[in-house]
Amino acid sequence: MTVDRIIFGRPLRSVAFDVAVSGLVALFAVLGAVAQPGGWSATLVGVGMALVLLVRRTHPAAGAAAVGGLALLQVVVGWGPLGYDVAVLIALYSVVKYADRLRDGVIAGLVAAVGVVLAAVQASGPAPWWANTIVYGLVTGAVWLVGLNVRTRRLYVLSLEERATTLEREREAEARAAVAEERSRIARELHDVVAHSMAVMIVQADGVRFTIDRDPATAREAAKVVADTGRQALEDMRRLVGVLREPGRSEPPGVAAEPDGGPSAEPAHRRPALVELPALLDRFRAAGLRVNYGATGEPAPLPPGLELTVYRVAQESLTNALKHAGVGASVELSLNWSASDVVVRAVDDGRGRSVVRPAPSGGHGLLGMRERVGVYDGSLTAGPTMGGGWRVEARLPLPSTPGVEQGEAA
Repeated sequence: MTVDRIIFGRPLRSVAFDVAVSGLVALFAVLGAVAQPGGWSATLVGVGMALVLLVRRTHPAAGAAAVGGLALLQVVVGWGPLGYDVAVLIALYSVVKYADRLRDGVIAGLVAAVGVVLAAVQASGPAPWWANTIVYGLVTGAVWLVGLNVRTRRLYVLSLEERATTLEREREAEARAAVAEERSRIARELHDVVAHSMAVMIVQADGVRFTIDRDPATAREAAKVVADTGRQALEDMRRLVGVLREPGRSEPPGVAAEPDGGPSAEPAHRRPALVELPALLDRFRAAGLRVNYGATGEPAPLPPGLELTVYRVAQESLTNALKHAGVGASVELSLNWSASDVVVRAVDDGRGRSVVRPAPSGGHGLLGMRERVGVYDGSLTAGPTMGGGWRVEARLPLPSTPGVEQGEAA
């Protein structure tokens, strides 16, 4: 893993590059100390320019102004263009690239144009001043345009990074909202299960009171139902509190939930059971899925909350297959029962055609299934298959004691 080191609040590579540039300018100033006009005085001016270049990224406008002032001093004393004057071009490039406002770069370019004329007039050599002006002007203009081009690309990259960061924050916020919504829905359904269990306990307790003298055997059976139902209700209450208190798990990218009004739509505040699974499959077949259903093993009676989770996993798996694999896709849905767990598996071939009306975005089918399965300490795996389809498998452990039949007592 590569770690960018920071020094003086800046990346180490940037600082090292600026030090190298500054050192090169200072070297030009020192090497010309003997032969250049001004001698060591000019060398001091060049070293000053080199030191200013150390802040060319953090303070580009101030650095360009300082370099320009030293260059003006050089012109006033009549030394003419010297080798270390490359610092002027570097400062011009830096202010165009790094300044917060392009206006600073434009002002620096105008000042550099005046400096080009003054330097051309003082330049020694056989060429006339206007020829020197053209040469210096072309070099200075090229540097300004390169700085402008790099600035444009830099701002474009920064805008893309900012947009990507914003989108990532929005996706995280949507995922958190989706998990909170699904956990609230699970809590409401578990609340209904607990309320039903309490109603059963009350009815059975009333039956015990009225039959304890006349039919002790029936009373003992009713008392057993009350105890079993109470234990199951207490377990469901524990899971309900866990749903409300437990911080959100790490969520994978969500797969959309069912479209509004789709085949899996059902009235609110209704707790479906596995006995209704064939009717659910018929609705999806009518919507265009080719659903093949099978079960292996000996089905065991399940607590209402766990039974609801099995039903919801099957429902969400078929919904996602309809939405993503499309109409006409083939889905293999199976329930595999064993002594320790029940496995819900849905595999589609991904060979359907797109629905005419696109489903609304922002669903969270996988998030919902993962939350539901996690409430009962189960595991969920989902991913693409080799044939181009999608596979969902939920493994839910069965309770150590069979779930009680919570029918109404006569």
